[in-house]
This record gives sequence, C-alpha cells and structure tokens, in this order.
Amino acid sequence: MASKPEVKDLLEAGVHFGHLTRKWNPNMAPYIYMERNGIHVINLYKTVAKLDEAKEALKKIASSGRKILFVATKKQAKDIVADKVSKVNMPYITERWPGGMLTNFVTIRKAVKKMAAIDRMKKDGTFNTLSKKERLQVDRLRAKLEKNLGSIADMTRLPGAIFIVDTMREHIAVKEAQKLNIPIFAMVDTNSDPRPIDYVIPANDDAGKSIEAILGEVTNAVAEGLADRKNDKQEEKAAEAKEKETAEAPKEETAAVKETPVKEETPAPKVEAVAEETPAEVVEEPKKAPATAKTEVEDLTKIEGIGPKAAEALNNKGINTYADLAKTDAEKVKEILTEASSRMAHLDPTSWGKQAQMAADGKWDELKEWQDNAKGGVE
Repeated sequence: MASKPEVKDLLEAGVHFGHLTRKWNPNMAPYIYMERNGIHVINLYKTVAKLDEAKEALKKIASSGRKILFVATKKQAKDIVADKVSKVNMPYITERWPGGMLTNFVTIRKAVKKMAAIDRMKKDGTFNTLSKKERLQVDRLRAKLEKNLGSIADMTRLPGAIFIVDTMREHIAVKEAQKLNIPIFAMVDTNSDPRPIDYVIPANDDAGKSIEAILGEVTNAVAEGLADRKNDKQEEKAAEAKEKETAEAPKEETAAVKETPVKEETPAPKVEAVAEETPAEVVEEPKKAPATAKTEVEDLTKIEGIGPKAAEALNNKGINTYADLAKTDAEKVKEILTEASSRMAHLDPTSWGKQAQMAADGKWDELKEWQDNAKGGVE
C-alpha cells in the first residue's frame, strides 16, 4: 500500500494556489478555502480526500487490465507526463489532441498501423526501391505520426479511463470521453467547470511542481493496480497447477482401491440405512455450494460499451455475471441504466447480450476480434 498524500507535501508543491478571483468558475466554490491577494486558495483537505478516491478507482481500472489515457498538452506538463506515465506503460497525449481520437478511434488506429507498415517496408527492403523524393515523404510522414501518435501505439482499444491536466485546454477530450461514457479523472483549477468530470481533483494545474505531485500519486496507484494484476495471474497459474495435480491423484487412488478387495467387510447396508433415515441433511449440504458461486461478481466492464458506473448499476439489479447479462433483454438493461443515471441514457446495450454470451462461453479471442472489428472496443 502506498502512503497517503499529506496536506503538508501538497502545500509545499503549491497545489493550493488557484486562479485570480475574477477568473473563477462559481461551480468550484465547494473546493475553495479562501481568497487572498486577489487569488483563490484551494482547500487541500478536500484535495487529499478527492485524490484518495481517484487513486482507488484508477487502481481498480489498472488491475482489471484496461488502459488509462493521460492527456496534457501544455508546456509545463508535457515532460512530467511523458516521464511518469511511460514508467507505468500507459498511453499518453502530450503534443496535440487529434480530433476524433476517441469518437473516431478506428481511423486513429489506421494511422498507427500505417506507422507500423512503414517500419516493415524499411525491414524487408521495399523502402530502398522508392525514389529519393518518395523516401523523404515517407520519412516525414513517419516522423509526424511518431510525434503525434507514437505514445498510443500500444493502445489497441478505447481506454478504460482518461486523466486530464487542465480541462479548459483539453475541452474536446472531455466532450469525446463524455460521449462514450468513459470515466474522466482530472486536475481541476478554480477557473474550470468540475461538473462534466467524474473524479475531480481540485489542484493548481499550471505549476510544474503541483502537476508533478499529483501525477506522482496517481501513477503510484496505477503501478499498484498493475502489480496486483500480476500477482493475481501468478496465483491463478499456481491454482491451475494444483488442480491438475489433484485431478491426477484420484485416478491413482481408484486404481489402488480396485486391487484391494473391500467387499468382505459389510458396512454398506449401514451407510444406506443412514442415508435413508436422514435424507434431508444429505440433500441440504450440496445446495449450499452453488449458492456461493452465484454471489460471485464478474467484471462486466470487459464488454464493449460498459463502463464502471454502468457495471455498478447492473450489479445493483442482480446482474453480476456474463450469463446473467446474456439472459437479460436489451430493453430491460436500458431501463436499469436510465433509472440509475440520466447520463447513461444514450448507451446502446443491443450488442451486450451477444458479447456476454461469448464471455460466458470463454470465447475471449472471438470476443476481442469482434470488438476490434466493431467500434475499436473498450479496454
């Protein structure tokens, strides 16, 4: 467990400095502590509480295996984001937000694939067969793609969440994430509107030290989530190995039992009599085992279009597994979502049943291929 952020550390980093009072957004009033020398001061106790909440959510998303896209195109944040985010192997945008990055993700993926195609041309020798002018054009195109999209080359599907530094500057990214119901985490200053943001972190988004302090805490949480995922996989492998061993052991025992004649002793009738006298106990015991299995909750966010909030709404209505979702009518799912939140009314659950059936049958490769061919998928 990483240590919780302290108010003293955030104070030293200048996280509490807001904007000029004449530039403030009234919706940020709950996070403002006071006004001093014409500048609003952010309440750092609320910042710590909101930061803890955001870290816990990011840790869960990272442990589920989904990507988190970091966006920061302002000068003072570029290098900090590139340095810290690359350490946890997450995608990031630091140059320019390409329009349609999320809403037109299929086209963006084509541009990334073009970059890979140019690399293959250079390896197999076809690049050398081009004229000098064509080679220059291809090199320029490759450099431009690398600059704008090189950091998201490994992001094969839509991200599970997006983290933004300065929501006013990255307003297009906020709108695209809202449209696709992707959870938005953001550093929000006193001049910004916190209403579209799912996880608000009230903080100074202009000072380099402030950005570094918040991003340090966030990336540590992501690293914890990745470590938990790695440990879970190792435990699963160990459990599978044990299951194989236990499956082979009974075969040897049954073979040994067949060789030794135990029929001379006649305890069998007594066992039958006991079974006849107390059938209720024998019947009740096996019924308890499946009851625990039904309470297990599967990660519904692996279905394209289902975010953490949609999954929570479905779980609250008793839809906890892929099999449950596959059996539920799309119209009923739509009713559950709109009842939980008006922001989820635009979601289209028509394909969720088909995806859930593939997941329930264990056809993960088929599901992944379907998601790639459909709309880019949700990771």
